Amino acid sequence: MIAWDDFRLVKAIAETRSLAGAAEVLGVNHSTVFRRLGALEALLGARLFERARTGYAPTVTGEELVRLAERMGEEITSIERRITGRDLRPSGELRVTTNDTLLVHLLTPVFASFRAAYPEIRLEIIVSNQTLNLTKRDADVAVRASDRPGDALVGRRVASIAWGVYGAAGGPDTRAFELAHMRQHNWVGFAEPIGAIKAAKWLKERAGEDRIVYRVNTLLGLAQAAAAGMGLAVLPCFIGAATPGLTRLQALDAEIDGSLWLLTHPDIKQTARVRAFMDYVGRELGKRRAILEGRDGDAAEPLGSDDVVSVA
Repeated sequence: MIAWDDFRLVKAIAETRSLAGAAEVLGVNHSTVFRRLGALEALLGARLFERARTGYAPTVTGEELVRLAERMGEEITSIERRITGRDLRPSGELRVTTNDTLLVHLLTPVFASFRAAYPEIRLEIIVSNQTLNLTKRDADVAVRASDRPGDALVGRRVASIAWGVYGAAGGPDTRAFELAHMRQHNWVGFAEPIGAIKAAKWLKERAGEDRIVYRVNTLLGLAQAAAAGMGLAVLPCFIGAATPGLTRLQALDAEIDGSLWLLTHPDIKQTARVRAFMDYVGRELGKRRAILEGRDGDAAEPLGSDDVVSVA
């Protein structure tokens, strides 16, 4: 009989194309992977991988085991989600994914107050600018800035995320800024993987590639560069307002606005800890809607029922 750990082993080698990579994924050493692969091949009486220039390539038999391992993994994840969804008490561990700018400038105080309100729930925060897959339980809840969150998820659109043009307070570029004269200024811009967002395309079209003198792949770095006087920047208003040394020169039209989403998977939405988190964090972020939408002086707004959506 082939154990589930053996299927995981074959899948890890196929995905990483190396024994060392599989060892890292599985949390074991290289020699353990080598020994277990040899034992499995002896048990089956067939080679599962061939050593090629590009790494370990699965044989026909190996490919069959990889496909089976993938199906088994999906079934196990599905069962875990259904079991987790039956939990009725707000306790245990909750994995939340978000990006660095939201965590630093928006979410940490919200998470701290949530922990005070629900001390039996332990939070694990996964900071990533990549979209983690909630269907595969990479995380339980996502707080995402996105035009369309994707996947088959449920949750709510918390607010729009307004953008503006920012520069170093008192800097020469801030004294007579006009959108019509963007090509007269130096700009700090977006590097991959954020180089494809709407704001990056908007800046490139209006300022021109030759006026973008510095690029960075995180909005935190972009804000710091602008505050240091390296150039003007296009930033979400909540980041610009929270970064010392920056002043807003121009509020931008809604054409580049984003959206802030609070999302989970439908199989676990009724779990007590997920429900508690979604309700609490949704209310707290609603209080910060004016900041997110670039209306810093406005009163806090509660989330209405029209904000609750199913995302297909």
